[in-house]
Amino acid sequence: MQTITRIALYIFLAALTLGVSARDLSQDEALRLREQGRIIPLETLLALVAQRHPQSSLLEVELEEDDDIYIYEVELATRDGVVRELEFDAHTGTILKDEEDD
Repeated sequence: MQTITRIALYIFLAALTLGVSARDLSQDEALRLREQGRIIPLETLLALVAQRHPQSSLLEVELEEDDDIYIYEVELATRDGVVRELEFDAHTGTILKDEEDD
């Protein structure tokens, strides 16, 4: 029993050390950042997504903060039915990631 407790403690400590530094922002926080000009508007983001993947269906958009960098995370289904995950720098609109979602 002591071994199981010790293993659980190690897993817990490893999770704390590695941590998940990204956090989802609320709608109120997003609005404030938009008004301050710190992130691009959602309409601009959607135009960027449409340029990369025309005729795709938007599934989800999240705004996250990771190490003081704001990131739009977008999930979409392409016209071929492939689900993709994209990440954009929310301040500049620069694409950071575009890959097939598992």
